[in-house]
Amino acid sequence: MTGPIIDISVLVNEATPEWPGDTPYSCRWTWQMARGDSVNVSCISASPHVGTHADAPFHVDSSWPAADAMALDAFSGPALVVDVSALDGPLTLESLGLANRSVTGDRLLIRTGRSIAGGVFPADWPWIDEDTVRKLRGLRLLGVDAPSVDPRDSKTLGVHRALFGGGAVVLENLDLSEVEAGDYELTAYPLKIAGLDAAPVRAVLRRLGPS
Repeated sequence: MTGPIIDISVLVNEATPEWPGDTPYSCRWTWQMARGDSVNVSCISASPHVGTHADAPFHVDSSWPAADAMALDAFSGPALVVDVSALDGPLTLESLGLANRSVTGDRLLIRTGRSIAGGVFPADWPWIDEDTVRKLRGLRLLGVDAPSVDPRDSKTLGVHRALFGGGAVVLENLDLSEVEAGDYELTAYPLKIAGLDAAPVRAVLRRLGPS
């Protein structure tokens, strides 16, 4: 049996923090009923990295696939949530509690407690180092509630490269504040927008339990 839907997407509005230097979210109205128009039609502008999103391999390598070309199967299925909110990086298999356990459904979501969901861009957050990523053989998806799977000051984005090079996909800026560690069913499909380096996602979980 599964539990109720848990929305793990960050609310996007003008107060949603963007990566420093990136394009923030903004909204204007093309037509508006309050002005006498027959319908409300909005126009939004933002980096695709604002809010909950899937990074595309193209983000770190121009020869790799863009967001619309990513395979969808990794974005839905069983997932394991691990809580490391009391820790700092880099994270290891031991600190993740995975030294003697496989990842459910080959999808791993990490609750760092450093989410932008509260309206503040965090100063830093825990991350998995590249060697640990490579030890997670068969990993298909890594999701984090932090703004990046790499440390904030990374210029090479080695964790991104290790994940994409191993065939995994990436979710960032999740909101796992109401999610306990354990096994879940994840659904988090990226929007099909051509040529982008990332795509917005509406991510949800259902808790997996005994039938």
